[in-house]
Amino acid sequence: MAEPALRIYLIPGMFGFGTLAGFDYFVHMRRELTERYRACGKEVVIEVVPTPPTSSIRYRAAMLAEQVSAHATDGLPIHLIGHSTGGLDARLVLSPTTNLPVRDDQLEWTHRVKSLVSLNTPHYGTPLAGYFATVSGTRVLYALSLFTVVSLSVGEPSLAIFSKLLAALGGVDSLLGGDSRLIGRATEMVLRYVDRGGRGEIREFLSKVRQDQGGVIQLMPEALDLFNAATEDNDQVRYGCIAAAAPPPASLKIAKRVRSPYAALTAGVYSTLYTFASQAHKRYPYAVPSADEKQRIASGVRSEVDDRSNDGVVPTLSMLWGELLWVGEGDHLDMLGHFHDDQPGSLHTDWMTSGAHFGSDRFAEILDKIVEFQER
Repeated sequence: MAEPALRIYLIPGMFGFGTLAGFDYFVHMRRELTERYRACGKEVVIEVVPTPPTSSIRYRAAMLAEQVSAHATDGLPIHLIGHSTGGLDARLVLSPTTNLPVRDDQLEWTHRVKSLVSLNTPHYGTPLAGYFATVSGTRVLYALSLFTVVSLSVGEPSLAIFSKLLAALGGVDSLLGGDSRLIGRATEMVLRYVDRGGRGEIREFLSKVRQDQGGVIQLMPEALDLFNAATEDNDQVRYGCIAAAAPPPASLKIAKRVRSPYAALTAGVYSTLYTFASQAHKRYPYAVPSADEKQRIASGVRSEVDDRSNDGVVPTLSMLWGELLWVGEGDHLDMLGHFHDDQPGSLHTDWMTSGAHFGSDRFAEILDKIVEFQER
């Protein structure tokens, strides 16, 4: 096997993880990137940098700096890929004037970074963060974290049973708006479908969500206004972004289109999230697309994109930072390969039913654009 030619670090977003209960969060992206570089005759080292699920951006950025510095000791060129809040973590680490609670030598590797690609990152914030910061929103955040972890690690077939359990508990509205005892009951019921070895890991993950939500308020448009004023781009790094928009919930027509009890459940969750994410702030606007970006957005998304458009979590126009590499229809985790796939033997598991109909063709386009950008 040839010697590695470069290093790529994958950075998860809020309520994201590296490996949990035997499931690799970036499994699809890691595999696709490796295959593309091998097709070019290059070996690549791909590492996932797990960060606390809902901690502050500064704390997450410090952990990113510490972990990369401990592994990137071979002098190879470095490329960063940050999903959602992970893109903000990377921007803060790369800023020439950053002030992180780390040693100077733990930032030396940043001089070898060639590019940062952000996927569905809230560079200008998301209104959903304001809701998550409320008492009821905190419960929703916990429930969403539980839902994300279990849906990806267990898979859709078992979650058909999961949806029946939730119906017995009162359905989506009761779970997302209920008290902590209801959510606690749901947690224990859901974990019965996770193998015994993974239950402890998931409980620990959810405990981190409960104990530290410092990053949630920092994703509000008001807070990102300050973040962007204080965080400089690094002149030695190329910045690129992937952006997506999912259809408004009204287009789902749930009664006719959902495929299973699981799809019905996730369509309800998606509708709730999309509604909050579409409430744009009047005083803190998102990016204003250039003429070229407007044309590309219009070509990639069937419906008109405005400040209400989002992927179920992050507003589409908030995702624009640096060069726009790809824009199209998809939800927040489609970008990582977590989408429904009817192909026999497929290992893809859908996160939630958004009606975006994202598939392997769009995922391949995104990976092609990322590798092309890194290889310039």
